[in-house]
Amino acid sequence: MNNERNSPKEKQRATIDDVARASGVSNATVSRVLSGYEFVKETTRARVLETVERLGYVANLQARSLAGGRSQIIGLLVPNLDNGYVGTIMQGIDRELARANYDVLLYTSHRHPSKESFYVDAIANGLTEGLLLIAPLVPSTYLDALRGQNFPYVLIDQTDATENSSVVDATNYQGAYEATRYLSQLGHARIAFVTGSLAVRSAIDRLHGYKAALVDCDIPVREELIVEGDYQQETGYEVAKSLLQRVNPLPTAIFASNDLSAFGAMDAARECGLRIPDDISIIGFDDIPQASFVYPKLTTVRQPLEQMGQVAVKMLLEQIEDQSRPPQRVALATQLVIRDSCGSHHLRGNEHEKN
Repeated sequence: MNNERNSPKEKQRATIDDVARASGVSNATVSRVLSGYEFVKETTRARVLETVERLGYVANLQARSLAGGRSQIIGLLVPNLDNGYVGTIMQGIDRELARANYDVLLYTSHRHPSKESFYVDAIANGLTEGLLLIAPLVPSTYLDALRGQNFPYVLIDQTDATENSSVVDATNYQGAYEATRYLSQLGHARIAFVTGSLAVRSAIDRLHGYKAALVDCDIPVREELIVEGDYQQETGYEVAKSLLQRVNPLPTAIFASNDLSAFGAMDAARECGLRIPDDISIIGFDDIPQASFVYPKLTTVRQPLEQMGQVAVKMLLEQIEDQSRPPQRVALATQLVIRDSCGSHHLRGNEHEKN
């Protein structure tokens, strides 16, 4: 008995050539359809996708990279996926990558420094052509390695102390300054501040902007009114509640370094029996979509988050095309968005302390 003749032949993996022949189109058209490229006739797209399903075609990304020298894939490292800040930046990234016919590999660090370093190494030594990092915590531990490999990358909402990295961020200092000055103009003199994670440059810049505005408005900087947060809603709630339970007199306003922390502060204020904005004003930073849905609607500083993602992609693709390009830094303008969570404070007695 001939065992070879009676055993089933191993099924051959369908290739992009097979899909192109069966669909009656070119390999390039198949590639454009599979990459989500917009400018393909719908009838052609439907025919290619039907053929892909019928043949059981699975893209071999490694082969694509080896054959053409380009994988058309970007690595994206984000801290988490549980808030509108990251999601809105990713919308801009996704839109711009789609225009350029690029795909994305997403990694989530969950704010663990060891994971962050591990994923950066995996991305730089994998199939990707470049890397985008949204507000990374510890870039100093791996940026030298990326530069040593001449691997293209762009930091979003974080800076590099050596100034040797391409960066897209916003005018964090100016935005915090304007928000604090706005509270002062409403009559507030006891303005508490919830910081962000001080490992991220934006948090430091916002803290400095807050302090500078107090000085310029002739309001003392009171360290007991500054509490450290980490850009998370739960922490914003905890530190704001602790602040409201221990300081006397109470702050009449809280400026939180981001909207999530502001949401937490709003919850804490209510638990302490304070009405917003009648008893206490609260202001945030970022203007994520949820800011206009909470009650009362949150006054905040708008970062152009989607635009930050788009600009970062453009900068990264320019690096990929010309790796000799010098580092760039783009700081996009912030804007104070006035809604319902801040109100005027009428001074009583000696409440406006000067020391």
